[in-house]
Amino acid sequence: QVQLVESGGGSVQVGGSLRLSCAASGYSYSRYCMAWFRQAAGKQREWVSSISASGSTTYADSVKGRFTISRDNAKRTVWLQMNSLQPEDTAMYYCAARLCSNFEYNSWGQGTQVTVSS
Repeated sequence: QVQLVESGGGSVQVGGSLRLSCAASGYSYSRYCMAWFRQAAGKQREWVSSISASGSTTYADSVKGRFTISRDNAKRTVWLQMNSLQPEDTAMYYCAARLCSNFEYNSWGQGTQVTVSS
């Protein structure tokens, strides 16, 4: 497993931007697929975006065109650039990792809070 530490959350106004970072420690990081999830108060956790070991990306429809996921294997870091933020983006954001050969994400960070106010 890898250990994950998120940072970059905060409070912004509608239309603002934030960049979340997820620093990983552990071996074979380049073999891991990475993802961001979020959980709003009183709601279930939802998947936001994923990036494969080779850099292929996918996004939830709710964030497509506004969020960008990226990674740097040498830095063992994955980012989530969030633009045009809306109040419905308010949530705790979690970084997650899995070996790309596995199905389930089994390494999770502690989360970073994003709050968007109007």
